[in-house]
Amino acid sequence: MSEMSLETYQIYVNGEWADAQSRKSFLSSEPYTGKAWAEIPEGDERDVIAAVQAAKTAFDESWWKREPRRRAAVLQRLAELLTENIEVLAHVESRDNGKLLREMVGMNTMTPAYYRYFAETADHLFGSVIRGGSEDVFSYTLREPYGVIAVQLPWNTPSVILAQAAAPALAAGNTLVIKPSEFAAASTLEFAKLADQAGFPAGVINVVTGMGAVVGAALCNNSDIDKIAFTGSPEAGRLVARQAADYLIPSVLELGGKSPNIVFEDAHLDRACEGVLAGFTAAGGQSCICGSRALIHESVYDTLLEYLTAEAPKMTLGDPRDPGTQIGPFCTQQQLEKIKQFVEIGLQEGARLLTGGQAPKALDGWFYEPTVFADVRNDMQIAQEEIFGPVVSVIPFKDEAEAIRIANDTRYGLAAGIWTQNVARAHRVARELRAGSIWVNQYRKGDPAFPFGGFGDSGYGRQSGQDALFEFTVPKSIQVNIE
Repeated sequence: MSEMSLETYQIYVNGEWADAQSRKSFLSSEPYTGKAWAEIPEGDERDVIAAVQAAKTAFDESWWKREPRRRAAVLQRLAELLTENIEVLAHVESRDNGKLLREMVGMNTMTPAYYRYFAETADHLFGSVIRGGSEDVFSYTLREPYGVIAVQLPWNTPSVILAQAAAPALAAGNTLVIKPSEFAAASTLEFAKLADQAGFPAGVINVVTGMGAVVGAALCNNSDIDKIAFTGSPEAGRLVARQAADYLIPSVLELGGKSPNIVFEDAHLDRACEGVLAGFTAAGGQSCICGSRALIHESVYDTLLEYLTAEAPKMTLGDPRDPGTQIGPFCTQQQLEKIKQFVEIGLQEGARLLTGGQAPKALDGWFYEPTVFADVRNDMQIAQEEIFGPVVSVIPFKDEAEAIRIANDTRYGLAAGIWTQNVARAHRVARELRAGSIWVNQYRKGDPAFPFGGFGDSGYGRQSGQDALFEFTVPKSIQVNIE
């Protein structure tokens, strides 16, 4: 793909590539340069209907749901193709959303593992034998795929987030209609090119691009959709759930967080300091698991603030393709403006700004300096609202009980970090924290074997891990009279 050419994409439905039925398209621009680099089809309800029908037909009539070992072979082949194309997919994703190329390489290196892991579980969907109250009835259960799953993706890490839902859903025998974010659709279409080569029956995987208010809404309002997997903001998640509820379509919602990164007085302080810094600056803070609240024991509070004040300004902002860049541009100007507004709110609320707090003067584009607020109260907006940028609220605490109280005093519950050398404390605190993923002496680590999801405004349901196989299957109870 030439740096100067405009890459043209098509919608992928029923194993075929085509323009949107509207014949409309929109441009995707690189956040770093602001220049358009790709032309994306602007699908509408007609494309959604065609994709859903293709997925329904594939589920009902193809071999896909009936032959788990054959499914596993196709998923393994997809994993091989993804591995062979890590660099290609990473470059496309970085151009689309502005995140660091090396980070996108890392993420796309993880992606094949999801399909390999779930390929190995495709023929391991166990039912159970139930001893009921009657001697004359033999009862057992099966777990069966739902049918057509709609997967709606965000712009920040589309390949991995797609894998977390698509891999278990496909392994269970479901078929998919995928709607990528209009801000970063190209890598999902590149994924579809590889799926097209992997051997899926026509209609098992479909990708319809377009605006969320049109394509996303059409998916939520289609009675042939059997389940929805959505990742995005709580506001958008509520809208999806409301629309889907009219058709009684169940949903899996992963909706972001305000995650606490808790440092106790007995922590290995050097590692904890590095973990706190990386926790809110990795991906430029554009991550649902961003460690945007740093809860620090009062005995090491000043030491950690000194570290953040010294190290955060040293981080290099710039071209996401440059190996030396540590924070790239934001995906949209709207996101940059949101960060600016929250920083202003933090100042108005009385938080102490230690470093950052502005866009770098030496750079054009959608950049913002890593920003550290100290002496934050947990009731401040900057401690309660998801900012989705490199902004951390540093909050002191006196003891374990107060740390737990502050950590849980949020409407979110997606992730948390605990830094301590006390094994008993690590388990004790982890048990009390209301969060779906908890890391001890590390932060922001993923694995296809671990379930992922949250509580409260972080959504419900789980993607990835064995729990996802239960999420994308339904139990069927069978009772046989043997009298």
